[in-house]
Amino acid sequence: MTRTDADGDLDEALALVSRTPAGGGHRASPWPRARETAARAGSGIRGRTHRVALADALGEVLTAPLDALGDLPSFDTSAMDGWAVAGPGPWNIRPGGGILAGAEPPAPLGDGEAVRIATGARIPADTSAVIRSEHARESGGQLYAARPVDHGQDIRPRGQECRSGDLLLPPGSLITPAVLGLAAAAGYDELSTRPRPRVEVLVLGDELLTEGLPREGLIRDALSPMLGPWLTRLGAEVTATRRLGDDPAGADALLAAITGSTADVVVTTGGTASGPVDHVHPVLARAGAELLVDGVAVRPGHPMVLARLGGRADGRHVVGLPGNPLAAVSGLLTLAEPLLRALAGRRQRPRYTVAVEGDVHGHPYDTRLVPVLLTDEHAVPLRYNGPAMLRGVAAADALAVVPPHGVRSGQDVEVLDLPWASGGCFT
Repeated sequence: MTRTDADGDLDEALALVSRTPAGGGHRASPWPRARETAARAGSGIRGRTHRVALADALGEVLTAPLDALGDLPSFDTSAMDGWAVAGPGPWNIRPGGGILAGAEPPAPLGDGEAVRIATGARIPADTSAVIRSEHARESGGQLYAARPVDHGQDIRPRGQECRSGDLLLPPGSLITPAVLGLAAAAGYDELSTRPRPRVEVLVLGDELLTEGLPREGLIRDALSPMLGPWLTRLGAEVTATRRLGDDPAGADALLAAITGSTADVVVTTGGTASGPVDHVHPVLARAGAELLVDGVAVRPGHPMVLARLGGRADGRHVVGLPGNPLAAVSGLLTLAEPLLRALAGRRQRPRYTVAVEGDVHGHPYDTRLVPVLLTDEHAVPLRYNGPAMLRGVAAADALAVVPPHGVRSGQDVEVLDLPWASGGCFT
């Protein structure tokens, strides 16, 4: 992508404005520091705990150890379909049917005796080994092994996976589908977990349409359909999505919504700058909120806000996202995601880098978040990455974290997986 001198001059001017606010105002937080602040804010809140049925625990975090309630498996079982045998062969085949999983305890085997057995079935007492069906042959009422038989082969002994009282998973473990399976196998019907953070979304603006084509200076509301599902994939329970106006009545309604919400986090869109209808800062001041992050040195999404209402250990948070769609996405990944992960008791996402394909220009001072497509070897930057555009991020797997002054082709850049590309939170 070719950069002109005019582009550079504009970036320099915008950077100077953001770094040196008039009247001694705030300075934008560096992007990494803003994310750290959001994570610390969430981790400082006292977590709630509830007990839920296994079916409702997916995506939550354990608040108590998952201890083995008994031995697993609870009895010796066959690892294969085949024959249970006792002593050296050949073996006399026991008359009658074989042993199936879930059947009553079988009679012990006599020395030199064999009986058919299914995978998962209880092993008869005095069994020496299980011979797989394909490794044995029958002839004249006797069973012959096609290869040497080792004592205990293909038998899952009682307690092979765990003994009663063993720690299976510590508190803080994310409940994945595999964890649900383990808990069920261990005999649990419900788990003690940390509930998902509750989030209420407030979309601000008088210019937004809920249906039809844009017209007469009005635009479609792209944020309401996007934010709820996105926040859900980040692990939140979205309790409501509401729209409020930009007029003075809308400002009063915003104040009432923020102060009266029972959600753990209120997410607002738009109104975070300092224009005539940007009400977020005045409303937060009227609410007595503490600003934790007031602007971030990132493009797009510079005028994002994180505030706290109430005490450090039991307060609620407000995440103010810019109104431009891609800028709002930037705010989600910069502030909302680390805050929500911490509130949910989840660890922060692992950081990793990928080599970028092609040069990517940077801002003179600020971090850039650029939509990219991930191939087997590279992060490929996508077009249509302006603050008001969603076309690029809709086709993307991740956002590349481009440092000031950009990166050259082949250099490694940190990437933030988008929740649908990485699997996100289990819902």
